[in-house]
Amino acid sequence: MSKTIWILNQTAGKPDSGWGERHYYFSRYWVKKGYQIKIISGSYNHLFKNQPITENKRFTLEEMEEGITFCWVKIPMYRDSGFAKFWSNIVFTVKILLLPVDILGKPDVIIMSSMPIFPIVSAVKLKNKFKAATLITEIRDLWPLTPMYLKGYSQYHPLVKIVGWFERYAYQKSDKIVSLLPNASEYITGISKDISKFEYIPNGIDEAMLVKEPLPKEVIDKIPDNKFIIGYTGTMGMANALEYFVEASILLKDNPKIHFVLVGDGFLKKVLQEKTLKQPNITFIPKINKNQVQQILTYFNVCFIGRNDAPLFDHGVSSNKYFDYMLAKKPVLVSSNKIKDPVELSNCGIIVKPESAEAIKDGILELFNLSTEEMNKFGDNGYNYVKKYHNFNFLSEAYLKLF
Repeated sequence: MSKTIWILNQTAGKPDSGWGERHYYFSRYWVKKGYQIKIISGSYNHLFKNQPITENKRFTLEEMEEGITFCWVKIPMYRDSGFAKFWSNIVFTVKILLLPVDILGKPDVIIMSSMPIFPIVSAVKLKNKFKAATLITEIRDLWPLTPMYLKGYSQYHPLVKIVGWFERYAYQKSDKIVSLLPNASEYITGISKDISKFEYIPNGIDEAMLVKEPLPKEVIDKIPDNKFIIGYTGTMGMANALEYFVEASILLKDNPKIHFVLVGDGFLKKVLQEKTLKQPNITFIPKINKNQVQQILTYFNVCFIGRNDAPLFDHGVSSNKYFDYMLAKKPVLVSSNKIKDPVELSNCGIIVKPESAEAIKDGILELFNLSTEEMNKFGDNGYNYVKKYHNFNFLSEAYLKLF
């Protein structure tokens, strides 16, 4: 009899969602091993390009393929931050206690993926109720460190204290703790007091499952011809340090050969656009579908990743942008401290100091002056590394050992 896996992740998505496909791609491989996979997600996600089609009831089931079921939990719509988002987390946490077991089957393994971390309380109750063999907490970001280091919250701030309690509870009650961050073991083990619980399983990418969707002509027309394109794709939020990237574009505005392209949305986008109003060497493009990312990367010469100079990132990173860029064989410019990220480990680009527009400018000019052979070498290094260490077949096998 096959085991049933419940994945509790309010932000889990499908390939056409445009975000949050990690567990779907894992599930494709787990189904082949005989597991029944139930992905329990929220009915609304502000990061989705396409929202799921749900019925006006507590739970909507969507059968993706044999063995994979999405269960969309009805939650309120919200903006990208504020009380309404917090309330949606609470609603999700409460409603998953009432999941339709007659349809989903009783779980043998429960994976609770955070953020948000509040559903860990429900996950523990569900484990005890159904006598599930294993409870795995998956940590995608370290909270409450994120608001402390990126927003300057005090360790005594109510949000920090509340999330800190849930974090301690999760680490102590879980059988295994999966971190997407390679250097997080010391921090997590310091709370769990059990190093055997920690497992590092990063994000990945699966070229075999990617459907390369063509770009609309209106998007292609926005990208200038015969320019050295330095591009960014993804969220324009507080953790991406894009203000320095944009400042670098100002420093290079008189260079007619170099052009900046930023693809995506986020609460900082309007501020960045206003800062570069009437500037000829920068283009902003709205968020595109996940399946169109590889296509737009073909127009870039170099791809950019930025981070703030914050201790938060000492624990490592696992941004999907790395793997998109590396799969496209593009050299990568990273503005960050050296923390053994995929670019450093694979030698697929260059790393300059964080929070410095001047350093980003110098890095762009260094790449601009490289030979085609040198640029191709960076691209090949990244491609070979991501294919070996970040493909979902490899990563799913690591996860299976925990079931």
